[in-house]
Amino acid sequence: MIIRHIGHAEFRIETESGISLVTDPYDAGCGYPVHNVRADIVLVSHSHHDHNAVENLSGNFRVLDKAGTFQPEPDIRITAIRGYHDDVQGARRGETLLFLVETEGLRIVHLGDLGCMPDEEQVRILRSPDVLMIPVGGFFTIDGEQARRVAEMLKPRVILPMHYKTKYNADWPISGPEAFLAGFSDADIMRDAEALRVTAGDLECQPKAVLFRQ
Repeated sequence: MIIRHIGHAEFRIETESGISLVTDPYDAGCGYPVHNVRADIVLVSHSHHDHNAVENLSGNFRVLDKAGTFQPEPDIRITAIRGYHDDVQGARRGETLLFLVETEGLRIVHLGDLGCMPDEEQVRILRSPDVLMIPVGGFFTIDGEQARRVAEMLKPRVILPMHYKTKYNADWPISGPEAFLAGFSDADIMRDAEALRVTAGDLECQPKAVLFRQ
């Protein structure tokens, strides 16, 4: 599969069979350029404007925005579980969905706007992903230090930080990815990536963390 970071928490995952899966599409209010991304499946973690702008996508897509287990394609299984957007059980910002995508022998986890440490059941379901998409910017979500702890709990092979400060959202009260990446050596980080190609057979060759070009 090929993974591209469109921006913020939006990724496009293209499978070998040509299925396009898009996570948390954002709107122009985020500051990022809005791209007309083609989708067959769209994962929406919650109903905030920077995560649910499906109107900016193209294609005859199916939206998954509720907890449950789904098989939108014969070779794609998606599990969505409830989580909290804050550290007070959703009282401040509500809930977010945490997604596990299983396809091509790979486990891909997208943590939406996770705002607290996951509980034992969430860790059990999401543990050992091959690719982990995790918010690291803080304020609205877990911060860099918390994200490192979550990563230690889940034990991913490759980590894709998301939801952090860039030139496009410089006025947001969030941080860049530096605090999270402080736990990695330079040799473990791929920076300024255009895309990431991942197969079940090449995980040993992949970097530990990937920052995409913004």
